[in-house]
Amino acid sequence: MVADPTPIGLLPRLVAWRVLEAVGDGAYADLALDREFKRQPMPALDRAMATEISYGAIRMRRRLDGWIDRLGKVPAQRQPPRLRWLLHVGLQQLLAMDRVPASAAVSTAVELAKKERLTSLAPVVNGLLRSAARAIAAGEQLPLPENPQARLALEQSWPDWLVQELWGCIGAERTQNLAKASNLTPSLDLRVNALRSTVDEVLAAFAQVGVLAAPLPNQAFGLTLLQRPGPLNELPGYREGLWCVQDRAAQKIAPLLDPKPGQKVLDACAAPGGKTTHLAELMADKGEVLAIDRSAVRLERLRENAQRLGLRSIRTEVADAVALDQLEQQGQLFDRVLLDVPCSGLGTLARHADARWSLKAEMLAELVELQRQMLQQGSKLLAPGGRLVYATCTLHPAENQGQIKQFLQAQPQWQLLETEQTFWPDAEHGGDGFYGAVLGYPGGGGGGSPIGAGGGAKEGAGAAPSGGGAAEGGGAISGA
Repeated sequence: MVADPTPIGLLPRLVAWRVLEAVGDGAYADLALDREFKRQPMPALDRAMATEISYGAIRMRRRLDGWIDRLGKVPAQRQPPRLRWLLHVGLQQLLAMDRVPASAAVSTAVELAKKERLTSLAPVVNGLLRSAARAIAAGEQLPLPENPQARLALEQSWPDWLVQELWGCIGAERTQNLAKASNLTPSLDLRVNALRSTVDEVLAAFAQVGVLAAPLPNQAFGLTLLQRPGPLNELPGYREGLWCVQDRAAQKIAPLLDPKPGQKVLDACAAPGGKTTHLAELMADKGEVLAIDRSAVRLERLRENAQRLGLRSIRTEVADAVALDQLEQQGQLFDRVLLDVPCSGLGTLARHADARWSLKAEMLAELVELQRQMLQQGSKLLAPGGRLVYATCTLHPAENQGQIKQFLQAQPQWQLLETEQTFWPDAEHGGDGFYGAVLGYPGGGGGGSPIGAGGGAKEGAGAAPSGGGAAEGGGAISGA
């Protein structure tokens, strides 16, 4: 433990180093960072710096390795892991944090090496980072491959296989746009609890304490924070349940179900509960929302959030969503079914810094099969005239349009009630990437007019006609 790191700024860099080590060993970035903050309390500015270095270095791992390969005597992949991650901490500051003097980025990394049992390698840290500082000051860049896919992978720090996969199914321009968006700082959006407050009231409360925020366009109860205000639970209205954190794109999913007061609603894969609580609010907290998730810990967080928001219509059940046939055997039917299925999370790579590295090509086929099973089983629980929304936070066609096309071909009595919606992340509109499709069971009604299996896909806010996320998390497989 560093005795008194504050005067020379070691503590946030030490925390970032530990986070990079943990993620390198397979941990989720957000959980690793939370553990370090609990282990070592620090001022808000230090927390912000540790977060910025951690997430930035994790996202840009490939580019940082490129600099080590260029300047070091040993390639990055063959460096001792602790040395590699410490070099990443220093390089990230040199490359992406202009407000940090190069001398500070170098000297703190060298000091950490000496204090944290890497004394013999401190000269290596000093030499490589000083060389990097000189090269960056001279305007030097990493040499880029001529192959456009390999060049994109290095520029945006993506695995080769992921660039190749998306290039082949969504095209060059959208892959390029998605890769660029994955390295943006994600927006920090809130959803106002319509049963307790209004956007104007929350904005006024924030203004009184100097927190800058603005309404989200075309979203009645959404707003976005224009600055990072520190711990969110200390902001006005949090403890009173006036708002919760939810990305702007995710806020568009629950309204697709068009839930009504008094209805019975199923939310499969419900945790952490943003869409679950949104459904309850849209129903005026009248009726029942059954929230299912396999994680008891995550469901407990959902219950705590629902209690804070004053929502009593939510009932939780720990269960594997693939075992939805148990509900069918019990004869249960629901007016509305939300299948927010586990997915590759390609629309949330900016928010989940480590996901691009933990996601593997072979996982896609497994996820597609899991999604197919969930859609098949979940569809059996919808009452005639109801609405089912199939949603993901990915942009891979096999997980989205491909699933719906296959389902409608196998179940011709089912119909699309609205055009499929795809929300693409980009710099102009912000937000994560999401997909949603509204399906109707035979018997009419459902709150929409059938358009059949031939319906097109609607590009949502954040989509460019030809192309194409705060709280940041981790994990390659998403479904919340």
